[in-house]
Amino acid sequence: MSYIAIDDLKHGWAFRFKALPISELDLKAIKPMSTDRSTGLWSQFISRQVDHPDFFKKGDWPFDENNWTETGEWQTRWESDDDSLPEEIMQAIDWQDNTTVYYCNSRKQVIECNWGAFKRCWKNFLMMDDGPILIGKKRPEAIQFLQSGQFKIGRKS
Repeated sequence: MSYIAIDDLKHGWAFRFKALPISELDLKAIKPMSTDRSTGLWSQFISRQVDHPDFFKKGDWPFDENNWTETGEWQTRWESDDDSLPEEIMQAIDWQDNTTVYYCNSRKQVIECNWGAFKRCWKNFLMMDDGPILIGKKRPEAIQFLQSGQFKIGRKS
């Protein structure tokens, strides 16, 4: 099995948070991956060495600061009534709404959805803000959301 139910996700409550309701259509698009599938994707696209963003080291593309070209602040927007992603992200990421994206929390927890659903539900996703990396399927761009309220935009290498 490639996916698990949102209710079985460790942080599944983030997608049922009453203050940030999600449409049924978007809920269906948010697909937490099974541990096996998460592990495979993490190893292929994020790191073969470490299990969590806190531990990136030399040899992991996210560790190399040369792969990150822009930074910005997401937390102020998250705390506001504005539901759109920060402008810097929207200007840097030119993906179609149907582009498959992966919200990579750790080797064992990756959530798949589409770019359109992520843009509408990003505040729910960022309740899990422990350094996750968002990547697009067959796309070089990446975004890392840091617990400090900052984000980094770059390219996978």
